[in-house]
Amino acid sequence: MNGGSDMKARLDRREWMSLALATSGATLAGSSAARADGVAPKSANAAAIVKGVEAWIGSLAVQAATYAAPMVAMYLLRDSICMKAAAKARPNEIWRFDNIATPELARQSGYVTPNVNVVYGFGFMDLADEPIVLKAPDSRGRYYMIEICDMWTNAFAYPAGGASGYQGGAFALVGPGWQGELPAGLKRIDCPTHWIELQPRVYVKDQADLAEARAVLAAIEVVGLAAHLGDAAGQAKTYAYEAPKIAPDIASSQMLFDDPLQFWSIFAATLNENPPPRDEIDAVLPSFKYLGIELGRPWRPEALRPVVLEVMKQTAAHIAALVSANMPLIGRPANGWLLLPANVGRAGADYLSRAAVAIFGLTANVPEQAIYYSASFDAEGAPLTGAKRYTIAFTDPMAYLTPIPPGFWSLTIYDSVTKLTVENPIDRYALGGMDDFARNPDSSFTFFVQHDDPGPDRRANWLPAPAGPFYVILRNYAPVAEVARGLRTLATFKGPPGLKAV
Repeated sequence: MNGGSDMKARLDRREWMSLALATSGATLAGSSAARADGVAPKSANAAAIVKGVEAWIGSLAVQAATYAAPMVAMYLLRDSICMKAAAKARPNEIWRFDNIATPELARQSGYVTPNVNVVYGFGFMDLADEPIVLKAPDSRGRYYMIEICDMWTNAFAYPAGGASGYQGGAFALVGPGWQGELPAGLKRIDCPTHWIELQPRVYVKDQADLAEARAVLAAIEVVGLAAHLGDAAGQAKTYAYEAPKIAPDIASSQMLFDDPLQFWSIFAATLNENPPPRDEIDAVLPSFKYLGIELGRPWRPEALRPVVLEVMKQTAAHIAALVSANMPLIGRPANGWLLLPANVGRAGADYLSRAAVAIFGLTANVPEQAIYYSASFDAEGAPLTGAKRYTIAFTDPMAYLTPIPPGFWSLTIYDSVTKLTVENPIDRYALGGMDDFARNPDSSFTFFVQHDDPGPDRRANWLPAPAGPFYVILRNYAPVAEVARGLRTLATFKGPPGLKAV
């Protein structure tokens, strides 16, 4: 690693420590004069006990919030799509984007770091009463996928895309504990949680290609099992979920609640509705009782001591920033990029990795389906900003961005504050392998990443940046197998070249 990257690593460590202290009790130093039950201590020994309680509860709250963040992020995404008064799609329906994730569509969805080379679908399925039948079309060679995530963000099934192919089929999505017979012709997919999310992505080259991509997306259908069998539809189900209040125009996965304690009430409610695996129920959840969170019981903040509530409030307010600052722990920084590990989309008991992916790239795919390289820094370790101009030069070998046809690769730019796509004068949010940019005779090429227009000779290779801080994602959809395998040994994995400040 070069000197600039070493310096950045040292800076990161200072940031980690600062944030960790902020959420593990140090921010409550002013409250150490109060005992855990709100009564002022009468001795130095009592004050020391209170400080110990604060520190321990702070540590526990950080671990619990790290565990909870993916589920809270999924709850917020579900709310934005199908629980508001002006729902984009009701439960057991699919909201289909009518275009790529322009800044306006990105704001409407609140979906963090959206891919702009696809038209998206978002659908939350309630499997509590019956299975949902999913019908996927034959795309006739067009790239598309259907990712299915549980409410813990595990990408547990792909009825279409990658190794599943693009010919489609008919599937029955079966929730936990359902007893019944499925009709012939449906492939059963057992789902870990009562609520799941379907997320189709259909590749679109440009606006001229949009209509055909939307036709594939429209052909993805969902219907309840009873309706599939021709039975009369029952009465529409009503839901009474807590309405979250979060900062507007910022990706919902940042979990910026008006009242940070709402993080915990939402987690407790959806935890009870979508319990984790049995081993986590036995090994992880018991310690959360000190925060008032117990499986099968509502969260009652009034039952907790004031000092515990204050620690939990501070922790929830900072958890997205804290986890994001720790992202270098889960992967390997290289040339300004963060190379993510092979457990993306299926983190298991690696709760930090799961939370980091949920906050920064909610519902990210498993590496066999798509690989993501993210950069918030240039090759020297300085933060990316529209106040500077950058180049990124791609030369062979480029296995890291080589897809299996009809897969694709692209470089996309995002605002660091909103985590959404950025408005620009030429409506270009990404550059990728299918675009008509200039290449050298040896197939190498250079992209110009900057806020201002680089001029007519370079405009085809220009990726417009916002005026302020930004980050980029290099995606490889349907990557060659050797690249997906390579992520298992990050120490030797060769990633993309860095962005160089001009």
